[in-house]
Amino acid sequence: MLTVARSLTPTLGLALFSCAFSAFAESGAETSSQNSDGSNDSGWFAVVNKTQEEQPHWMTPLVTITPRLEEEYRYDQTRQYKAGNTTLTNYGGGKGLELIPSENVETIIGQPGYLVQQTPTTTTRGWADETFLVKYRFRSANEEHGNYIVTGFLGLSTPTGNHPFTAGQTIVTPTLSVGKGWGSREQGMDIQSTLSASIPDANQNVVGLPVVWNTSLQAHVSNLLWPEIEASYTHWKSGPLAGKNQLIMTYGVILGRIPLEGRTKLILGVGYQDAAATAFSTYNRGWVTTARVAF
Repeated sequence: MLTVARSLTPTLGLALFSCAFSAFAESGAETSSQNSDGSNDSGWFAVVNKTQEEQPHWMTPLVTITPRLEEEYRYDQTRQYKAGNTTLTNYGGGKGLELIPSENVETIIGQPGYLVQQTPTTTTRGWADETFLVKYRFRSANEEHGNYIVTGFLGLSTPTGNHPFTAGQTIVTPTLSVGKGWGSREQGMDIQSTLSASIPDANQNVVGLPVVWNTSLQAHVSNLLWPEIEASYTHWKSGPLAGKNQLIMTYGVILGRIPLEGRTKLILGVGYQDAAATAFSTYNRGWVTTARVAF
């Protein structure tokens, strides 16, 4: 399986970037669209409006990367409680600027997280690695025409962080992401799921190769309220944690999309994480918060 993953990664990467480049090249024509408030957008935002109208209007979960294409700035913060009275706080969460440069394509320029690890006797601070992500949406339909989506991702992590928070290697992460919803734009439920493998360019026995399956079950119970349950299952194929499995459950709620000014909207969320589902876990429990401005 590992050999297959290694051989498929360059092929998937070339395919995704080829699709993204072709879509970007075809988006040069002048376009315009009308917003829900009756105002008109042209150029860049017309492409964003058209792209998002062709997909479900679910909320991006707290942990699972959505197959939907978004245009927003996102800031996350996590706090993990580990064995030995140790805590790890991540300011930024590796999120950042998400853009839709052309129909079916999204690019994410990550904001490296600033990490603080505290033990009873020491405090270690530093930056995590820089990350980038490209999404290509293969198929989608909005709530009136099927309520589903299929998207491919290609992530890249570069070893720019500080010791001990850097992986020390370039890591490529191909991902398949799908989603299915039931209901209308005003109320309903959806499932969003991703399957990924993070493959380092070298020193795999040191860095490890985790295969991650994330799934979120989300409800839209009122205009702004989105409660959710998420499961994040990780299996390490190699490295120091080879053969180990971990299941993290996240119980959260998201409030959004709150109108601000013009096309901008505010999204806020919080979730509690429990790692008691498996015998092994890298932390015991935690909290995750998110703040996003969609535009």
